[in-house]
Amino acid sequence: MALFSELPVYKLGYDLLIAIYQKTSLFSREYKYTIGEKLKNETLEMLINIYKANKSKNETRLQYIECARQHVEVVRLLLRIVKDLKVIGIKGFVAMNVQVEELSKQFASWQKYTAGAHAKD
Repeated sequence: MALFSELPVYKLGYDLLIAIYQKTSLFSREYKYTIGEKLKNETLEMLINIYKANKSKNETRLQYIECARQHVEVVRLLLRIVKDLKVIGIKGFVAMNVQVEELSKQFASWQKYTAGAHAKD
């Protein structure tokens, strides 16, 4: 089992969290403590689920991966909302959305691999 901090999905998620912290620090007060906090919390929960998935056995690993995928989808939704409200510019939105898309793909692959390994048990 690899260290969770060495997993590509963790590194990408961590980079997204840092980007979100940097962007939300620039939000106006109206959005900083509402949708900004929600963005940070969802991304942090996603990282926690990556850690838990990496440390767990195959039986529970799928649950943690699915939970992390759900957090990614919530982040995707929240980013779209802040873009539509013009809280962030299109450039910032695209950069973070690329990360979200890559995370989503990595979670899907990890989930498929784990499900295949679980079926062999």
